[in-house]
Amino acid sequence: MTTNTQAKAASTNLATILFVAILGAGLLFTAGFANSATLHDSAHDSRHAIGFPCH
Repeated sequence: MTTNTQAKAASTNLATILFVAILGAGLLFTAGFANSATLHDSAHDSRHAIGFPCH
């Protein structure tokens, strides 16, 4: 592999990691701060399992 190819692969990996991290954080905080009773009930057990306070 050339240096140029390695740099492109590292850039792609970093972009993928950042995208997944932002997506995951968005999903976590959307469910965590939801006011909807249905959404709250569906996420309730998983929030307690990971230690996210919900009430």
